[in-house]
Amino acid sequence: MANPLRGEISAEIGGETMTLCLTLGALAELEARLGAGDLNGLAERFAQGRISARDLTAIIGSGLRGGGHAVTDDDLARMQIEGGLKGAARIAVRLLEATFGEGT
Repeated sequence: MANPLRGEISAEIGGETMTLCLTLGALAELEARLGAGDLNGLAERFAQGRISARDLTAIIGSGLRGGGHAVTDDDLARMQIEGGLKGAARIAVRLLEATFGEGT
């Protein structure tokens, strides 16, 4: 079960309820994967409101690995996400809000 006090969320991915968390290591991975350089770079990138499917995969994949799941981005790309693309976007927003606070 996800612990919101630790920045965790639960999401239905691949037919399972999984815990996602952007730990410090997961954030470092996300910075590198998206070429953001630092946390400010990530925040600026997401504040633009232009997020690609690749970005969603990177955010959710990093969150899954931070939550303890041994899932690659390629594995994630083949998994069903409840709600499809809109569902994936909702998961990413919830995860970013849980990590950085509401209004991120």
